[in-house]
Amino acid sequence: MIFKSWIKLLQPDIVVAGTVLNLMPEMLIERGIQGIIFDVDNTLVPIQEEMAAPEIEVWLQPVREQFQVWLVSNNLDMGRIRKIAEQIEIRYISRAAKPSRRALRQVIEHMSLPPERVAIVGDRLLTDVLAGNRLGLLTVLVKPLVSIQRDPVAEGLELVAALPIESVEVEHPEMDPNAH
Repeated sequence: MIFKSWIKLLQPDIVVAGTVLNLMPEMLIERGIQGIIFDVDNTLVPIQEEMAAPEIEVWLQPVREQFQVWLVSNNLDMGRIRKIAEQIEIRYISRAAKPSRRALRQVIEHMSLPPERVAIVGDRLLTDVLAGNRLGLLTVLVKPLVSIQRDPVAEGLELVAALPIESVEVEHPEMDPNAH
């Protein structure tokens, strides 16, 4: 087993400059990777969504052909994770309690691969990257997928940004920096 210093336990081996859709499978093949463990929430599916987007399904098709693929999720909603796993045709474990290594060890055992031939892809340092580094997996950090349409904070910011400045009323004129 490969051990890393505590500081390095939170450092991913690869940082993707975008979401999982920007991860090129060739990068993993070049490193000898034969199996991939994906986090689910905000890695493959925004946490508010019940199903994977069509572009994720398309992106996963060649990935499933080139690698052994599993989903490992901390999500407690087993029904939701099962539906997603069935939709994208990938085996899964939910309630994994990452950074615990137990679920990841089970998956690696099912893959019959040494840890150095397995990558974990996720959006969180303290769960996905930490758990993967503790086992000697190749760790890949991606930006989280979020659904802007269903994200109330993003929706609110978009609405505010779309308002013409003239339509903003100041309820407390004494606090208006433009008042003279």
